[in-house]
Amino acid sequence: MATLLYIQASPRIEHSHSIAVASAFVEAYRAGHGDDRIVEMNLFETDLPPFDLLAVNAKYNVMHSREQSDEQRAAWDRIVAEINRFKAADKYVFAVPMWNFSIPWRLKQYIDILVQPGLTFTIEDGRYKGLLEDKSALIVYARGGQYPAGTDLNAFDHQKPYIETILPFIGITDVSAIVIEPTLQQGPDAAGQKQVAAIEKAKQLVGQF
Repeated sequence: MATLLYIQASPRIEHSHSIAVASAFVEAYRAGHGDDRIVEMNLFETDLPPFDLLAVNAKYNVMHSREQSDEQRAAWDRIVAEINRFKAADKYVFAVPMWNFSIPWRLKQYIDILVQPGLTFTIEDGRYKGLLEDKSALIVYARGGQYPAGTDLNAFDHQKPYIETILPFIGITDVSAIVIEPTLQQGPDAAGQKQVAAIEKAKQLVGQF
C-alpha cells in the first residue's frame, strides 16, 4: 500500500484552478488505487510550525552539536515532525497557483521547513545529495498569464522552475507537471476550457503514477 500526500497551496479551495485539476487527478487515482492511503493537506488550513528565530537557532544548534534550550528543542521537534509526515508519503500531488510570478508564501514556508540538512538532503564529496529517493510527484500549476520559453516573459516565471529545482534537490526526481494558463488573460470562458482540458490530461496521467 502506497501513501499519496495531496498538498494544496491555495486558500481559494472552491475557486482554484490548480486545486480543481489536482483534485480530479486524486479522485481518479483513488478509484484505481483503492488500497492506497490518500492524505490531503491545505497549507492555509494547516498549523505549520513557524520557521522563526527560535527554530533557526535550534537548527544551528543541531548542526553544530550544541545544547538546546527546552523551547528550542520543542521548536525543532515540530520541524522534524512535519518533515517526517512529508517523508512518510510515497507520492505527492501539489496544487500550486502563481502569486506575483512565484509561489504562495505558505508553500514557501512549508519548503523552508522541509529542506533541512541531514533530514532531506546532505553533502557528499562536496556535492548536494537528496535523501528522498524512490518517490514521485505531480505538480499542477495555474497562472493568470503565459510565460513561454524563448520569450522575454519567461524570465518572470519563478513558479515552475523553482518547484522543479527544489524537489530534485531533496531527491524527488520523478516529477510530472500540468500547467493551466492563462486563467485570467483571456477571460473566464477560456480559463474554463483550459481547466477542462487540464483535467482530461490529469486523468490520463493516473495510470503512469
